[in-house]
Amino acid sequence: MNAMRLNILLAILACLLFALSLGVGPADLVLAESISGLFAGGGEAAAIIMQEIRLPRALLGLMIGFTLGLSGAVLQGFLRNPLAEPGIIGVSSTAAFGAVLVFYSGLAGSALYALPAGALLGALIAVLALLALSARGGSTLTLILAGVALSSLSGALTSLVLNLSPNPFAAYEIIFWLLGALKDRSMEHVWIAAPLMLLGWVLIAASARAIDALALGEEAAASMGVHLARTRFFIVAGVALGVGAATAVAGTIGFIGLVVPHLIRPLTSNMPSALLLPSALGGAALLLAADIAVRVILPAGELNVGVLTALIGAPFFLWLVARARRDML
Repeated sequence: MNAMRLNILLAILACLLFALSLGVGPADLVLAESISGLFAGGGEAAAIIMQEIRLPRALLGLMIGFTLGLSGAVLQGFLRNPLAEPGIIGVSSTAAFGAVLVFYSGLAGSALYALPAGALLGALIAVLALLALSARGGSTLTLILAGVALSSLSGALTSLVLNLSPNPFAAYEIIFWLLGALKDRSMEHVWIAAPLMLLGWVLIAASARAIDALALGEEAAASMGVHLARTRFFIVAGVALGVGAATAVAGTIGFIGLVVPHLIRPLTSNMPSALLLPSALGGAALLLAADIAVRVILPAGELNVGVLTALIGAPFFLWLVARARRDML
């Protein structure tokens, strides 16, 4: 399919789901009330519901889905691994561990910014560790191994914190947050995440031409003038900023970055860079659709959106592994 047509169709789909996300919720607002509530001032109920509850939720769904889809596409191109996704470099799990420490220390309730700050600090530590471990001649394989090690260590430390949790209520709060959700978020969460995600998108976009060259191998890319160390830094830092910010405000939402590039790839050319924008738009559409679904499936006891994306992604991951095994035979 023509690249521009594909991007326009996906953008329209994401916009429609964004509008639908604004209209879905337990409050029974008609279309006219929803639209007027978005732009009304004062303390009217419709304005409060639309501006303080539904709008930030829809914006976060759009931004986080865009980030996860973009990150998955660039990592699959950069690592030349179809199973790569943002979690493979350990940023999500380390950011989650940073947030869990804030829960455990009791600082989460002291300020709105405490929890995101803990997650972002965790993501920053992960980036610094990855860059240190993969610097000075480190290869893509080194980066993958470093990411797996970070992810395992963060997971183990998170389990340790849960095990040492002082009471079951604190453990329940931590586990519930780790499941990933967009509900009960405010515009402050949007303002916290937006600048970091935007910077991450710019860094990844700056690496688009380099990952096309890397499809031929690192040595070939280097011979074509690609600065491997700088490309690695841009991609790792871009993914870390975006995914770290997403984890900071919404918990762990997995599999979007794995599933979406595979769904979009048959519709694009073979160039890895051609997959970036469609995957980002597809990721935004998928997460918005999943967030709408969790509100519709169980309106009284809402599912966490991270649970639904895992239910979609895990079987898809198994299918990818089975297909790869079949191709090897």
